[in-house]
Amino acid sequence: MTGREILQKMKVKVGLSSSTAETGKGKGKIMKHITHGYHLAKGKSNHPMEDYVVSEFKKVQDHELGLFAIFDGHLGHDVANYLQTHLFDNILKEHDFWTETESAIRRAYRTTDTEILEKAFVLGKGGSTAVTAILINGQKLIVGNVGDSRAVLCKNGVAKQLSVDHEPSKEKKLIESRGGFVSNLPGDVPRVDGQLAVARAFGDKSLKIHLSSDPDVTAETIDDNAEFIILASDGIWKVMSNQQAVDSIRHIKDAQSAAKHLIEEAVTRKSKDDISCIVVKFH
Repeated sequence: MTGREILQKMKVKVGLSSSTAETGKGKGKIMKHITHGYHLAKGKSNHPMEDYVVSEFKKVQDHELGLFAIFDGHLGHDVANYLQTHLFDNILKEHDFWTETESAIRRAYRTTDTEILEKAFVLGKGGSTAVTAILINGQKLIVGNVGDSRAVLCKNGVAKQLSVDHEPSKEKKLIESRGGFVSNLPGDVPRVDGQLAVARAFGDKSLKIHLSSDPDVTAETIDDNAEFIILASDGIWKVMSNQQAVDSIRHIKDAQSAAKHLIEEAVTRKSKDDISCIVVKFH
């Protein structure tokens, strides 16, 4: 076995992944009824895979945390890679994480973006969207996001979106107040300064004066009606509604198989983007 293969096996074991058609699964150590699985698939683009995921359980101060994230990079994968290895660490370092979790997440997003901008000479000019979900003791779910990767909860068979799609057309006034503009050319999606198709992102130093990295953060109680959560990059949401995604995997008990099936369904529906997906099942 080569060194690269050994490293890749280690990555899959801890729930870190970033290449074509990678996949993995796991479950809580304490909350054993909660399982998770992830899958990634390379799209039709010529550039290398730019998506990264985190999907793992971690014991912190007698609490069990489920840490789940999708990082969808653009103009290179280095920013998404940095987020994979640093964002959750920065969140958990916040002194008030356990008492003011939502505020701590907002601060950590901004801190991490500052770090990325300061390292732009190493990480490059690219950026990344992010959606993160922290499950505390299997009971409380805190979701944060910048960009258009999405988190959706299935409760009693009904899809509930927990994240906010940060589209340039929705934040046009904010972008213009910062001196930027939103293009809307025929046959194309709205773009910040004619370039980026999301209004919020990590990195993107050349556009940052017109972009925000402030996340939307929401909290959700996980009760007996909660069935599963989907976290996925926009390659799924471009071709499927929240309810269609929920309906397509509700019958699949294995979380990893569900994540893979959802990607395959999106590809069947002609999605051409890189796609990454995590499914967390509450059995």
